[in-house]
Amino acid sequence: MKHSATPATSALDALGMSYSIHKFESTAKDHFGKEAAEAVGSHFPAERVFKTILFSHEAAIVVAVSPVGHEISAKKLASAAGLRSLTPAKVDVAQRVSGYVVGGISPLGQKKSHATVIDESAWLFPTILVSGGRRGLEIEISPDALRQATSAVIAQICVPTN
Repeated sequence: MKHSATPATSALDALGMSYSIHKFESTAKDHFGKEAAEAVGSHFPAERVFKTILFSHEAAIVVAVSPVGHEISAKKLASAAGLRSLTPAKVDVAQRVSGYVVGGISPLGQKKSHATVIDESAWLFPTILVSGGRRGLEIEISPDALRQATSAVIAQICVPTN
């Protein structure tokens, strides 16, 4: 292995999934997805860089995976997850239930499996990039492999931001 393992890469390795790693120096204090899109921008269009945001409703956690440049609709996400409503999880909750720090939360290899919804736009590309479980580490993976590895639902969950 040419990279130090994270729970995300270990999960993919255990499943025998094909993926590539892209590293960059992370210096952002927030807007980590935007930083990742800019860092890999010479090789990938921003539309192929996806962010991972956790949402909650009471004890339920839902993992949303969507393009960095789009806003996630909590209403659409809740509908896709079969819930009445969802709100973004608080930072401490997201870090505790995922096992990752904000800016490095991966949809893969979380402490516990959660319902996961991937925005349907991922299938416009042969591969997308998601956090590798550490700030400055992106995993390039096919949308089908990501869906399989996370048992995700596919739905339109986001709207473009201005």
